[in-house]
Amino acid sequence: MKYVGIGFRRDIAQDIIDLEPERRPSFIEVAPENWMNMGGYWKNILDKAASQYQVNCHGLSLSIGSPDELNKEFVNEIKDFISNYDISIYSEHLSYSQCDNAHLYDLLPIPFRKDAIDHIVDRIKTVQDILGKSITLENVSYYTPLAAEMGEAEFISEILERSDCTMLLDVNNVYVNAFNHQYDAQTFIKNLPLDKVAYMHMAGHKKISDDLIIDTHGSPIIDPVFDLFEWTIQYLKPIPVLLERDFNFPEMSELLNEAHHLESICAKQWDLATA
Repeated sequence: MKYVGIGFRRDIAQDIIDLEPERRPSFIEVAPENWMNMGGYWKNILDKAASQYQVNCHGLSLSIGSPDELNKEFVNEIKDFISNYDISIYSEHLSYSQCDNAHLYDLLPIPFRKDAIDHIVDRIKTVQDILGKSITLENVSYYTPLAAEMGEAEFISEILERSDCTMLLDVNNVYVNAFNHQYDAQTFIKNLPLDKVAYMHMAGHKKISDDLIIDTHGSPIIDPVFDLFEWTIQYLKPIPVLLERDFNFPEMSELLNEAHHLESICAKQWDLATA
């Protein structure tokens, strides 16, 4: 596979390592918090995987929108991890998960406001100065309306422009938000700074009721999300795409089939465009 990677989770780590070269995904992605400062068996597992695959990072704890002081010690640990495993993409969530020194269970959305933009841009620049590289921020799913001064696409665009970071476009998150908040997903995507998109995620979700779906990363991708993905990538340059699955894992053959379906869509749009 040329474009599509798979999340490296402990439940399937050995299965990914054991894949024959011709069946391997293009790369793997790890949450650095789950692997940093670790020795013994699991460090050996990650080292073995890193000897076979390009490793990308998708963090959980940076909390870029938090009102708390930035944890520079943590950012320096991320820097060491990136260096040790020759990681080219370090992505995080455009959200926050820490407030008053309490670490929250979920990733909470940031109000779409000018003062929030100023705050986040300063924090991104500090993180990038420490890391010596740009970071990549993901649009998140959210379930509660915010006291917004602007639309989400404008909010994201200004942050990316002023901070000189790039974007992780999660197509399933767009689909979930569009469904829950009743807006058009394609229009939202067209209003994003698509030239800043450097990475993509694809995942499944769970329908809770007729007017609510939840982003879970625990189910197969549904056809309408595949369709939105195919429509989206015609506007993007070729970039890495991650199949994100965090629990409720199927057989590896089924997961690879899903990755190959993504790969076929990428090839249809990108290989023909660059031929």
